Amino acid sequence: MGIINLDSSLSLPMVTKNSQNPRVLVEEIGGLIRVYKDGHVERPHIVPRVMCVLPPELGVTCRDLVIDKFTKIWARFYVPKRNEKLPLLVYFHGGGFCVGSAAWSCYHEFLALLATKVGCVIMSVDYRLAPENPLPAAYEDGQKTLMWLKQQALSASSSKWWLNHYCDFSSVFLAGDSAGGNIAHNVTLRLCANWAQLKPLILKGNILIQPFFGGESRTNSEKFMVQPPGSVLNLEASDAYWRLSLPKGANRDHEWCNPGAKRSMKWERLMRYMVCVSEMDILKDRNMEFGGLMRNSGIEVEDVVYKGVGHAFQILDKSQVSQLRTQEMISDIKAFINNRNRR
Repeated sequence: MGIINLDSSLSLPMVTKNSQNPRVLVEEIGGLIRVYKDGHVERPHIVPRVMCVLPPELGVTCRDLVIDKFTKIWARFYVPKRNEKLPLLVYFHGGGFCVGSAAWSCYHEFLALLATKVGCVIMSVDYRLAPENPLPAAYEDGQKTLMWLKQQALSASSSKWWLNHYCDFSSVFLAGDSAGGNIAHNVTLRLCANWAQLKPLILKGNILIQPFFGGESRTNSEKFMVQPPGSVLNLEASDAYWRLSLPKGANRDHEWCNPGAKRSMKWERLMRYMVCVSEMDILKDRNMEFGGLMRNSGIEVEDVVYKGVGHAFQILDKSQVSQLRTQEMISDIKAFINNRNRR
């Protein structure tokens, strides 16, 4: 375990084109990622990456730690200054499995605010990205992160580990937005057959924010939802993300994309879920259908729909209505965590 200073080595390399040997572009999504036929990938730095520094008045300590130096998995921790041990929220960022970072400024600001308003420690995981690392790499990184947490909590020096002074490992939640919500769900599926393997970590619930699912057949919201210009997620971008992230030869009815098409694992042992849905999101119907699938499997699900906002509003939209809905979402997440901890 080591403390890291964020630098360019923590992100996947951005490859520039050689004018003397032009490459053939096969995929481009919103200027966020370009993939070439020869396998080279470019990720222009449209969203700023920031260091783990926060205003003192926020009352949150921030630190970056390496999870796995070989795969370059790392995490950014947000620890509110409280006089009691707090629940731990393990968070996976969005980006269609292909872009995004725990160092993106939009996540840094949102998660710092979430930590202080909810009163929880947040571990924001920087996992491997597709297409260089297609699924299930992100799921493997999520599972590895939880096993890393377990080892830290069990280690002989755990009483001296800084996080042990702030974190209640008997109250752990998995969360994420968009692709990160998909990751939180699939990591849970990998673990639910044997919860004892995580002790002393105890998972209390999942919080999925606009989880990224799909399918070969289109839903009404995918076909008819009118998106504003420059929307962070449209149907064309969604399809491209799935082409880049799913295993070779798989289509959008693969269970990692479409949980209702085929399920190779039983869901009965899953904990309670909270699913945050945006009314103007093309994923709205997918998210509501997912909640129904969970309930039909006997899982307690709390669906919350946020009116008048689209995909990723809580991190990318600074409008008045989005800021109001973000405050509502934070209050709902706090209530969900508190209710689970009272059980």
